[in-house]
Amino acid sequence: MGQAYTVTEINQYIKNMFIKDPYLNHIYVKGEVSNCKYHTSGHIYFTLKDNQGQLACVMFAGQRRGLTFRMEEGQSVIVLGSVSVYERDGKYQLYANQIVLDGQGALYERFEKLKKDLEAEGLFDKAHKKPIPSYPKRVGIVTASTGAAIQDIINISKRRNPYIQLILYPALVQGAGAPESIVRGIKALDKLRPDVIIVGRGGGSIEDLWAFNEEIVARAIYSCNTPIISAVGHETDVTIADYVADLRAPTPSAAAELAVNDYISFMNLLQEYRRRIHKTTMHNVTYHQSRLRELKLRLLYASPSYQIKQKRQLLMDMEQRMAYSMNRSLKDTRHKLELYITKLESLSPLTKLKKGYALVRGEDGMPVQSIKMVAKNDLLRISLLDGDIVSRVDDIEEHNYL
Repeated sequence: MGQAYTVTEINQYIKNMFIKDPYLNHIYVKGEVSNCKYHTSGHIYFTLKDNQGQLACVMFAGQRRGLTFRMEEGQSVIVLGSVSVYERDGKYQLYANQIVLDGQGALYERFEKLKKDLEAEGLFDKAHKKPIPSYPKRVGIVTASTGAAIQDIINISKRRNPYIQLILYPALVQGAGAPESIVRGIKALDKLRPDVIIVGRGGGSIEDLWAFNEEIVARAIYSCNTPIISAVGHETDVTIADYVADLRAPTPSAAAELAVNDYISFMNLLQEYRRRIHKTTMHNVTYHQSRLRELKLRLLYASPSYQIKQKRQLLMDMEQRMAYSMNRSLKDTRHKLELYITKLESLSPLTKLKKGYALVRGEDGMPVQSIKMVAKNDLLRISLLDGDIVSRVDDIEEHNYL
C-alpha cells in the first residue's frame, strides 16, 4: 500500500500549484454577478457565472477602496484578481483586487498599460517631484469654469487667505478635446509663473475622468516648471495625472487646502513669533545690562584710582586706629607712671624731710639707724630739706618703742 496523505497536505499542495501559476496570480475574469453579499466585516462574497459555469469570488475589505459602484445581482463585470485554494473547504475561488463594470474593462487595461509604461520611464519618481510652496501669492487653476469644483476651490481659498490671487484657465475636463484643453491650460498658466497650479475636476465615472488618464496630460504635468497639485474626482478616484503630479489631493476642496496657506493662522503664528522675539530680546537686554553693570563694578574695583582711594581709606583707618591705640597706650602708661611717681614720692627721703623728718649720717656718711651705731662725741650730719646740720653727740638715751 502506498503512502497516504492527509487532506490538509493535499489542499496545501494544490494551493501551491495555484500560487506558482503566473496566469492565475494576475487574471481578468468576466461574468455575471450572482449571490452577492456584503458582510458586516466589510468583505464582499459573490459568484461569477456564465452560461456554462460559475466561480466563487471574494473581495476583502482592504481592496474595496478602488470599487466605485455597489455590486448588484445580474451585473456584468470584469474582475482582476488571483485564483487560489481555500484550504479549509478544499475549494478554489477568485480573490478580487479590482472590479469594473463590463465595458469599462478596456479602459482599465489602457490605464494599467499607460501607468506601467510611464512608471518605467520614470515620470512617477519622487526625485522629480517639486515642493509645494508654503506661502503662495498666486495660484493657477485648470478646470471647468462652471461646476462645484471651481466654486469649492474659490470659497476655500478665499476663506483661508483673502489676499490670494486665483488665475483660472477654463478648460474642458471631459469629452472630445478635453485632454488638449487641459494641456493648453497647463502650458498657459506655466508661462504666467504662478506659485502653484491646481489641475482637476469634480467626481464622475471613469469615462468622465478619462481625460486625466491621457498620456499628453501626464507629459504636460511632468514638463511643467510650476509645481502641480492634481485634484481629480473623489478620494477613491485615482488617475494617471495623480501619479505624475507633484502632489495629489483627494478632492478639489482638499487641493485648495493644500495649495493656499491659512492666512489667519499664519498671522497668529507671526504674532507668536514677534512675542517670543520680543520676550527673548528683552530678556537678553536685561541680562546684558545686568552683566554690563557687573563688569563696570568689577572694572571700577580694579581701577588704580579706586584702589588708591581704598588704600588711602585703609591707611586713614589704620592711622586712626594707631592714634587711638597710641593715645590709649600713653594714657595707660601715664596712669601707671603717676602711680609709680606716687609710690616713689611716698618712698623718697625728700617726702619724709618735708614732713619734718631728717636723715642722720655718721662720720662715714652712712645713715644712722640705731643708737648703737654712734658713740658720745661722734660728729653727726643731720640733713634737712633745706640743708645739713653738723652736730656732736653729747648724750645717748635709749627708748624701747617696739
